[in-house]
Amino acid sequence: MQNADQRDLGVRLVARKQGIFDKCFIESPMTSVGRHNEEIQRNIRLWKKKPVLNLIYRNFHETIARQLPNLPAGLVVELGSGAIDITETIPQCVRTDIFPNPWIDRVENAYDLSFPDASVSTVILFDVFHHLRYPGTALSEIRRVLVPAGRVIIFEPCVSLLGLIVYGIFHEEPLAMKQPVQWEAPKSWSPADLDYYAAQGNATRIFLRQGMPIADSGFCMLTTKRISAISYVASGGYSKPQLYPDRAFPLMRFVDRMCDLLPDIFGTRLLVVLEKTVK
Repeated sequence: MQNADQRDLGVRLVARKQGIFDKCFIESPMTSVGRHNEEIQRNIRLWKKKPVLNLIYRNFHETIARQLPNLPAGLVVELGSGAIDITETIPQCVRTDIFPNPWIDRVENAYDLSFPDASVSTVILFDVFHHLRYPGTALSEIRRVLVPAGRVIIFEPCVSLLGLIVYGIFHEEPLAMKQPVQWEAPKSWSPADLDYYAAQGNATRIFLRQGMPIADSGFCMLTTKRISAISYVASGGYSKPQLYPDRAFPLMRFVDRMCDLLPDIFGTRLLVVLEKTVK
């Protein structure tokens, strides 16, 4: 039996053999969940060097805020909050993560939430869904804490033609487009058995290509919207070079709106809104 280092080496050797597009198809090897926190700390450092990212993410958060349900009760909760402060746009949002960083309100595990049944009106997953190895199991737990007609708002990479290039070539996480999605966790699995998982193509496959039984999970799909986000792509994100000066951001927003007209080609972000149904 191979140990973790041997498996990691094997995946890297296969990747070298198959070429640059290999990340589109091969899932990331088993890695410690601590890698998430390493990425958070790195992103904080890089965030401070790129003021334009603050403007870009505020636009993303405003898009999410427009999808909040008008319900009389229930918390608004973000799972996997990372380094970006969504409360600048949604002040009532409870920020959570699996690591107890100073800016986090609560430590939470998406597979084993501490919130009571029917106590949450909205759960926000911003760049989190593609890190869920067992998305059906996580959605089942999220459904438990949602009030009737509560919503899950998911914001993810979108694999259009441009998205395939951006995420398949230039992003370090794999798309894993041909890997099977394991909807439910095995019975022997425990929520404490977290590892690092990434498959950026999962949201596109599940929500745009109807690859999984969403209705059977107790949700209806209210919205799927592909967003070009060229201003984000050209910013280089956290780690790549920025391709335009900060002062050109208003012009880039105009480019965003024009490219939004051709989502099959230019969509790089996917907004999905699920609503809890009453069985």
